[in-house]
Order: sequence, then C-alpha cells, then structure tokens
Amino acid sequence: MKRLKITNDHGWTPRTLRKQERKIKNTLLRQRVMAVRLVMEGYLGKEVASMVNVCRQTVSHYVSLFNEGGLELLLHRDFAPGREPFLTEEQQEKIKQLVLTTTPAELGWDVASAWNTKLLQSYVAKQFGVSISREALRKLLHRKGLSWTRPTYTLAKGNPDEQKQFEKQMDLIKKKLDHQGDRRCCSSVHR
Repeated sequence: MKRLKITNDHGWTPRTLRKQERKIKNTLLRQRVMAVRLVMEGYLGKEVASMVNVCRQTVSHYVSLFNEGGLELLLHRDFAPGREPFLTEEQQEKIKQLVLTTTPAELGWDVASAWNTKLLQSYVAKQFGVSISREALRKLLHRKGLSWTRPTYTLAKGNPDEQKQFEKQMDLIKKKLDHQGDRRCCSSVHR
C-alpha cells in the first residue's frame, strides 16, 4: 500500500490548516481539512481514516482534491439539483397571500373561517391543476414563514370601553379573593 503524500501544499502548512479548521462551522468540511492536515503532519492514510472516522479511500480522495486545487477544491461540494417543485415560486407566493389575506368563506370556497391543508389541497388542484399532498402543502407554508395556529374567536361587536370596565371589575374581584385568602391563612396560623 502506497503512502499518501501531499504533492502541492498551495502555501498551506499544518499550522495554518489547523487555524482554518477552527473557522469552519460545517463538521464534514472541517473533517476534510483535518484529514489533509494529518497527512501533511506525516500520519498514514489508515491512521488518519481511523482518527476522522472515514475509510482510507475517502482520505485518499481528500488528499488528491487538495493536491489538485488546494483548500478551495477540497471545500467545494456539488449537490444534486433535486426535483422540480410542484408549484412555481409565483404560485407559492399566491398561496401564501391567499392564506394571509382571505378566508375560504370570503371566496365562496367553504363555510370555514380559516384555511387548512385539506381546503388548500383542493384549491390548488382547481386553481393550478396540480395534485399536491397535504404534508407537502404544510412544508411549503412553513418554508414561506407560516405556521398552523388554531383560530381564536374575537367578539366582533364588542365595546372596547365596556371590555376595559369588565377587566377592571375582574381585577378587583381577584384582589378581594386573594386578600380574603390571606386573612384565612393568617387566622388559621394564630389559632
């Protein structure tokens, strides 16, 4: 088995690589730099593999990346583009605005006063011709900064002045009850 060798250090030393390691937040990328640094310090490939918990071939790959393009190539990672989204960005934004500004009842869609994933699912199918799962809709709304909350009842015709007066009365009653409780507590202690 041939010993791994750094053929081009690109101006990096084990000391400067260690400093760079400390700056890197991503654990996997930090692991790559550590592997190269350890090889640079003279450790065998299988020893380095054991230290950073990867296989020897992976360490060899890291060293060849570093030899070829330095730290920049070592830290570069390509990710697969992923699947195309069900809805365009514009359609996603329309759904967000729909949820924020209207109710199903206002659109004549349902008697419900708030949107849920089941209603949105049928709305999206009818409006955009796209079949999307309720879970995918929930994730889409979450990515757009929305979260599900239970709708609360608010008194539409409530008089604010009367509500404040009621709150004051309730506070007085609570204080009176607390005061009576304190007297009972103290009187039982003195007996």
